[in-house]
Amino acid sequence: MGKLNTYLAAGLFLFGIQAVTAQTGSPNEPVRYVGGVSINPSRHEGGLRYAIGVENIQTMRANRSHPELSDGYGWTYNHASNLAYWNGTFFQQYISGEADEHVPPVQTMLITSKDGRNWGFPQVLFPPYRAPEGVKIPDGYTGYMMHQRMGFYVAPNNRLLTLAFYGHSENPFKEGGIGRVVREIYKDGTLGPIYFIRYDSHTNWNETNTSYPFYKTSKDKGFVEACDALLADKLQTLQWWEEDNGIDGFYTFRKSEQALSWYHRKDGKVVALWKKSWCALSDDEGKTFSDPVKAETLVMSGGKMWGQQTDDGKYAISYNPIDQTQYRFPLAVVTSNDGIIYDNLLLIQGEVPPRRFFGRWKDFGPCYMRGITEGNGNPPGSDMWMTYSMNKEDIWICRIPVPIKYRVEEEVNDNFENMEVNGPITDWNIYSPKWAKVSVVQDEKNNKCLQLTDQDACDYARAIRVFKEGTKLKASFRVKVVKRDTTCLDVDVTDQFGNRPVQIRFDNDGTLKVSNGSGLQTAMPAETGRWYAFRIEMEATGTGSYSLFVNDKMIVENYPTAMAVKSVERLSFRTGPYRNLPNRHTPNEEKYPPLAGADELQKPSIYWIDDVAVSTN
Repeated sequence: MGKLNTYLAAGLFLFGIQAVTAQTGSPNEPVRYVGGVSINPSRHEGGLRYAIGVENIQTMRANRSHPELSDGYGWTYNHASNLAYWNGTFFQQYISGEADEHVPPVQTMLITSKDGRNWGFPQVLFPPYRAPEGVKIPDGYTGYMMHQRMGFYVAPNNRLLTLAFYGHSENPFKEGGIGRVVREIYKDGTLGPIYFIRYDSHTNWNETNTSYPFYKTSKDKGFVEACDALLADKLQTLQWWEEDNGIDGFYTFRKSEQALSWYHRKDGKVVALWKKSWCALSDDEGKTFSDPVKAETLVMSGGKMWGQQTDDGKYAISYNPIDQTQYRFPLAVVTSNDGIIYDNLLLIQGEVPPRRFFGRWKDFGPCYMRGITEGNGNPPGSDMWMTYSMNKEDIWICRIPVPIKYRVEEEVNDNFENMEVNGPITDWNIYSPKWAKVSVVQDEKNNKCLQLTDQDACDYARAIRVFKEGTKLKASFRVKVVKRDTTCLDVDVTDQFGNRPVQIRFDNDGTLKVSNGSGLQTAMPAETGRWYAFRIEMEATGTGSYSLFVNDKMIVENYPTAMAVKSVERLSFRTGPYRNLPNRHTPNEEKYPPLAGADELQKPSIYWIDDVAVSTN
């Protein structure tokens, strides 16, 4: 046996293979996902279980023809959003370009909200760069652009700074960079003047040949003090490394990868996370880190990885769990008790709407998720908040209830009376575009119910209730079609993988259709303005069957399910048909005109849902 070990060691040496024990939690492997669950790449939802109660809310919907309905400019490339909470307000920042990534003009926008659900109109934070007179674009570049990995900083003196990076297109890095700009957001919502806080160290840009003054010239001592504090914070400024790649000694750690996020473990060590599964550890608050290594159990590509400690003392990492850069879906999360060992790969955002406008490098799906960086505020409650772009076109935010869970153990009995109008929709997973909103409302009798509206030709509203997993289902609910135009309301019973054995549709032709094996058939008329009480009784064993009662009348008896499943656990309401395009084969860089109806509000369709009760065994 000794000789065998010697031969094996020699073989490993000869073939250049080094046998190393990772030791999870050490610099060899700072984090590890042990769940073993991976995604089904053929589904938008990835076949994942839902993190229960997540609300996904669109904050800016791009509109080329009617800029007054989007951002005032009609620009359709929107990406790289950042989030902060300060002075009782959510601040969301993102970069915006006319149509394409890395093509000028590009500017940085700001949207604010008091509650995370109702958002104001975007305003310009940092306009497209205009060089001083006589300063020319260097050879090899086509213009000016913005690119940033950091958006906000709440200073020790409670000043809120917002930042961005100016560079040359199409490569703003190293020699292509100009510098990082900063301005203050005041408590009344107004903005201070723009300054440079750091110039690119690969070039000769300075206060004499750039379009904004250096921050030290400000007469506001509190502002200068806030900037000085930021410059001294090695963790915060390490976010700048990718654009700057400083060669002037400013960075004490010079092996950083792309798009840093970080969190503190309970032992005080800092865990750094970057794109493409890179991670490292620091025990001196970011002055130095261990050499970055790949967390091979976290499968991802060019999308960002976001990590943080949650308000329950646990940890969460969010990312796109697939190694395809152009197809960044779904958006998922894994959780941990110690910030080292992660489990339970769960769904945060499983919707991928059509990309309405072509643009270069506009990858499909929810991209570049970011939460609130340590020190940049903590909204009321225990929820985890993240921001992201969808198809690099629209800007979204999501609220993730903490503790993050996927299993329901009790029976469901939701009449919405304990929820606030336009407030959080407890235990429901919500997909709410600006033109297809989901909310709690009061009807004409002051009864609270769930409302799904739809005025979007390219998207839909969706509300999902996870219930206790079981093989025998009894589910009841009431539905009222308040207004109906071109949309339908689909009601599905699904399993944990998103399979839909029972499918019911309020069709736009005024009928109720139900699944009968492989197809839908008309069951009865469905009038507008009338409540309908539904009861579904389903048996999942074998090939499966279900019966359906409407207003206590049986209209379906033992119909075969649309597909065999071993159990069910979700009830889905959606103002549009099931979709699974774009998929992994949809061309990403083939030009096409804007989608039909992309910029036009449709006549509203409105559906009310109430008294949802589910039991299983």
